[in-house]
Amino acid sequence: MTSSLLLALLLSADKSAGAGQALITASAITGHVRFLASDALEGRGPASRGDELTQQYLAAQYETLGLELLGANGSARQPVELVGVTGHPEQLTFSRGQASFVAKFHHDLIAVSGHQGPVSKLDKADVVFVGYGIVAPEYGWNDYKNVDVKGKVVLVMNNDPEDDAALFAGKTRLWYGRWDYKYQQAAKQGAVGCLIIHTTPSAGYPWQVVQTSWTGEQFDLPSEKPTPLQVKGWLTEDASRKLVALAGKDLDALRTTAQSREFTPVALGALASTSFTNVVAKKATANVLGLLRGSDPVLSDEWLIITAHHDHLGLKEGAKPGEDAVYNGAVDNASGVAAMLTIARALTSQPKAPKRSVLFAAVAAEEQGLLGSQYLVEHPPVPWGRMAANINIDGLNIWGRTKDVSVIGYGKSSIDATLSQLAKAQGRVVKPDALADRGFFYRSDQFNFAKVGVPAAYFSSGHAFRDRPEAWGREQREKWELTHYHQPTDELLASWDLSGAVEDVKLIHQLIVKLADAPAMPTWARGDEFELARLKALEALKPNTPRASGR
Repeated sequence: MTSSLLLALLLSADKSAGAGQALITASAITGHVRFLASDALEGRGPASRGDELTQQYLAAQYETLGLELLGANGSARQPVELVGVTGHPEQLTFSRGQASFVAKFHHDLIAVSGHQGPVSKLDKADVVFVGYGIVAPEYGWNDYKNVDVKGKVVLVMNNDPEDDAALFAGKTRLWYGRWDYKYQQAAKQGAVGCLIIHTTPSAGYPWQVVQTSWTGEQFDLPSEKPTPLQVKGWLTEDASRKLVALAGKDLDALRTTAQSREFTPVALGALASTSFTNVVAKKATANVLGLLRGSDPVLSDEWLIITAHHDHLGLKEGAKPGEDAVYNGAVDNASGVAAMLTIARALTSQPKAPKRSVLFAAVAAEEQGLLGSQYLVEHPPVPWGRMAANINIDGLNIWGRTKDVSVIGYGKSSIDATLSQLAKAQGRVVKPDALADRGFFYRSDQFNFAKVGVPAAYFSSGHAFRDRPEAWGREQREKWELTHYHQPTDELLASWDLSGAVEDVKLIHQLIVKLADAPAMPTWARGDEFELARLKALEALKPNTPRASGR
């Protein structure tokens, strides 16, 4: 690229984004993180004192910026009712004849209630290995093979088959590989229990993350339908081997057979038993919503939805005296909320608002299963077909400037082309997610918008750090996940280098302006898994088309 062309692109981007770019600084981001990730907010657990303070802080920021408050009763807060379930499992016993194996809670097993009732119980339920536990007609794949697992416990592998590029996108993980899919499918099949075999490669994180994320009070939206699922759990790989050995079988051999369409469920002949009481309580949290109304009389009816989850894990259960008990969540996701607030300030400082409206949505209970964004999507302030796009921000880069931008779900929508143009003007190149096997597209709030057809984007700094060895960036990321992800050590540190984060936030700001001012809304790539949902959402906007209640 010639220097004159690069300059022209930079000037064009600056002109479209306006003077607000100058307000996107490391100190602006750090100031928000310092408060949101402070011990005073006690880890921002859902329905906690820290959660309430977080919502108040966000609402005050929106009001200061002059955003239109879209919550209940003229406030910024959209109430979200949660059901909190605190279970007290101690162990899960597997028996076969006279032989038995006891999986101890925390060490071998992490288990929570699968329903919102006072007791969770497995009474000598048969255990069946169901491979990946996937039913995907479009791939000609059915791990259950119409085998009746009603009243039984299914043992299931994490991830999805990855050896064949023509199946399940090869090494790129789809929703079929995620734990929430496994539990939903098990319940659909009538199972009373679902145990996922944990390995660090298949989960994308070590066992300690399961221990911290799945202990203590667990939240969900109020259940409208009864479920047969009594217990949702994770077993370590070692504990899974011991369970399978009760049946005289080898875990590795079973997993090998599960790589084929011809796989059929394997009854292990083992019985699973446990019983624990649950404390069930209705609690409240809220999404915090602020709207920058668009300047175009027609396009302002179409909204860009900018999301960042404001919750984290709260306080560590059973912490010892003197132990750090606060899951501060500085990177995850105080930094994302800080970025969103900084962008909101940049946009509201511009002489004229973008043509389309921009909704800033700090969503709740993401760590509990994307619950806040699910509620927002199910109770939308504007029909899905008028949501032009969702841009989600979940965790900023704290290691410096990169030469690349990593797009989670690269190739899924037309947003990539616009992003590539803007990144090029920064002297950077857009690349597919180098960690596509982790399934990040299905792990954060953009997934709920995508499911109803809204084109969604989620990206971050890449791994090619300037003036660093090639492998340095990936090493930093993996080291952080091993030692800080979902741990009390995710705190704001003096060692953070936010120079790369500033570039990313400026890029998101420019992207929002470009998409808001573009003649047409973004589209999914032809044949994408979410394209049909988008077509249905657009069709619902046409006159005389029946619409679902509340849409």
